[in-house]
Amino acid sequence: MSTADATMISEKDAGTMAGAAGEIRFAQDNLIHLLGTLGKEDLDALNFGVIAFDDQTIVRQYNRFESKCAGLAPEHVIGQRMFTSVAPCMNNFLVAQRFEDALAEGGELDDIIDYVLTLRMRPVKVRLRLLAHPAVKTRYVLVDRPG
Repeated sequence: MSTADATMISEKDAGTMAGAAGEIRFAQDNLIHLLGTLGKEDLDALNFGVIAFDDQTIVRQYNRFESKCAGLAPEHVIGQRMFTSVAPCMNNFLVAQRFEDALAEGGELDDIIDYVLTLRMRPVKVRLRLLAHPAVKTRYVLVDRPG
């Protein structure tokens, strides 16, 4: 955890929240700092998709929920480029460009948008949450599938 992360969420609080991963909500406040404290098992316990990637757009984490829904195994996703290999349907101004703009401006990104996923499946309506923060190396696309 970086110093900046520690100011946002204490290690004690992180441990308490990480133990209750099932209680973490897609739209809750300060989520980018909490996600960075969760281990693989806690990420896999979430009821929404989590795709974590670095500033070079290389996927570093891919949780079980997203793997099941998208039909992509984590071992085929982790280490791949987010917007060209894993989710080319998000390589547009609505998603990828927002991350590029936040990085270039050194600003925070925390947007929830309605979206339609189209890769390898029939079109599926979802909500995406796009998370980036200048003090956090990892960026996130969260995927909430209604119903």
